[in-house]
Amino acid sequence: MTKHPMMAEPAMPVLEAQRLMGENDIRHLPVVGKGTQLLGLVSPERLLIQPAKLDSLDVWEISRFLSELKLSDVMVPARDVVTIDEQETIEEAARIMVRNKVGCLPVVDDHRNIEGIITKTDLLAQLMEMLGARASGVRITVRMPNVVGETAKLMCAVGSKGWRISAFSGGPSPRNPDTWDAMIKVSGVTKEDVTAVVRSVEGHTIRDVRET
Repeated sequence: MTKHPMMAEPAMPVLEAQRLMGENDIRHLPVVGKGTQLLGLVSPERLLIQPAKLDSLDVWEISRFLSELKLSDVMVPARDVVTIDEQETIEEAARIMVRNKVGCLPVVDDHRNIEGIITKTDLLAQLMEMLGARASGVRITVRMPNVVGETAKLMCAVGSKGWRISAFSGGPSPRNPDTWDAMIKVSGVTKEDVTAVVRSVEGHTIRDVRET
């Protein structure tokens, strides 16, 4: 999570919040009261004004309306903000965000005080690290039976060569719960060498192999 995120008070003008978010390249602004207690949340979507609200106003009235608009007028109230505890796992954070279709989770303590914020960008950054995206190497995706011991067979075959494994992940194959797709990334070897070793593992099928 991002600790000590930028926050705002409910009386902040919407125009100032737009400037603040733009200058600091942030998309989510927690709104807090006394101390850091969560009162609401603002996103770019919440800062959009419905045209119907301005239809009957002239240009001067529109200018005054916009200048007087506060975050308290547009924020998602705290009761509707989906939050998470800092001790939860990153998997749980991802599950909550997908289930609720939200782009961020304020991280709060037992008293609803802001301790940080985690966004979908933070999750993508973690995914990048888990997949070893910063390191060059050969990435190979293997389909295997979804039974105990098959992953060990793959790891033993690769590990016996003394190669450096920079990333490993896996999950059930799409539309086929009887098989499992594993991705392994190896550094300092050729694509041909990795392919030859994995092909020697009985019952495993190479789905994709590429240099990254």
